[in-house]
Amino acid sequence: MEKKSIIVNIVLAVCVVVLFVLHFVDKGPKPEPYVVSSSDSSAIFVKLPIAYVNIDTLLLNYNYSKDLNEILLRKRENAQATLTQKARVLEAQMAEFQKKYENNAFLSEGSFRRQQQELQKKQAEIQKLEDNLSQELLKEQQHMNERLRDTIYSFLRRYNVDKKYEMIISNTMNDNIMVAAPRYNITNEVIEELNKAYKRRED
Repeated sequence: MEKKSIIVNIVLAVCVVVLFVLHFVDKGPKPEPYVVSSSDSSAIFVKLPIAYVNIDTLLLNYNYSKDLNEILLRKRENAQATLTQKARVLEAQMAEFQKKYENNAFLSEGSFRRQQQELQKKQAEIQKLEDNLSQELLKEQQHMNERLRDTIYSFLRRYNVDKKYEMIISNTMNDNIMVAAPRYNITNEVIEELNKAYKRRED
């Protein structure tokens, strides 16, 4: 009889502890989740107030980005055309110099040295021009990237006034986000709004 009484007391004690825990633990205020209804009115899912933008997709489809890339591409092509033209002229002059040397057509050693130095000088000038053009293109690209970045950031700040995301993450080649639910991807919406704003600015 004593054993039964001890077992009953233990069970009662456990029940009291469980009731105590259920009653007092985790009663603090909880933040209300951001709940979004699905197409089925009986089902809901919790959506966190965060979003991400795929930068690769944005840059490929944002018209301002495409226009800047086109401008930079034309500048590169023009620079390359200038260098190619000068290189061809120098190549022809060097071929003529080599031919004269092989045929002993120079009137004197001094004449040979002068023409040789002139060709070397032209070669150095072309190399310097190539370096200068490369630096100019690099600076232009950096400047364009800054303008593009500022435009996107300014837009997102305005965009988020109504959307009220706690965080908007940039994702490039899945470096920042490896897996995410599609509902957090706002890339297409951002591209659409950016292009609308850019068209208004052009008009």
